[in-house]
Amino acid sequence: MKNKRNIKKQNNTYRAVYEPAVKNINKILDILDQEYPEAASTSLKHKNAFELLIATILSAQSTDKLVNKVTPSLFKKYKIPEDFAGADLMELQEDIKSTGFYRNKAKSIINCSKDIASKFGGITPDNIEDLTTLHGVGRKTANVVLSNIFGKQAIIVDTHVKRISNRLGLTTNSDPVKIEFDLMKIVPEDSWSIYSHRIIALGRTICLAKKPKCPVCRLLKYCSYGQENA
Repeated sequence: MKNKRNIKKQNNTYRAVYEPAVKNINKILDILDQEYPEAASTSLKHKNAFELLIATILSAQSTDKLVNKVTPSLFKKYKIPEDFAGADLMELQEDIKSTGFYRNKAKSIINCSKDIASKFGGITPDNIEDLTTLHGVGRKTANVVLSNIFGKQAIIVDTHVKRISNRLGLTTNSDPVKIEFDLMKIVPEDSWSIYSHRIIALGRTICLAKKPKCPVCRLLKYCSYGQENA
């Protein structure tokens, strides 16, 4: 018999979770550790917090591989926040065009750099509160920086974490911020970052968006989607 979702009441609202996934979260983490031991950090190339911040902005609706082709020359041309803050908008658009959505990204990068230069003395903030005041920086982008640069535990809800956490049954939300807070209640805090990185690795290899390879996935027995579809 297939496991049913367990409906729990929280703050006067009902949230559905898949009990086998929630109860076995430590086993899920162990399996991810075994399968993806190398997946412990972002694949975006960077030398400091500011470069990672810009690279993460560029990665929206794009791939890390594509962004990594753009950033080496970009960071030679624009080295510090003040350089990006004073960049010509049209020129920057051309510099980052291949990453997609380049008009909005160029505006976000220039305005974000202006914020860092004017509000934080050119230093990229090291906390979620200040990072999310920057133009174009949401919690996902902020958490990438906090986790990879400042060594803080953070749930990074990108497209893979969103998709797979829903498939597993650890959340039923579609909003990234709500997913982040759902996962923070289930995943042990000392594993927030590693969960994110290794779920991303799983999403790139096994739990694909269109054709997930459920039969060969080691998380199958704990996965709501897999139990219903495999």
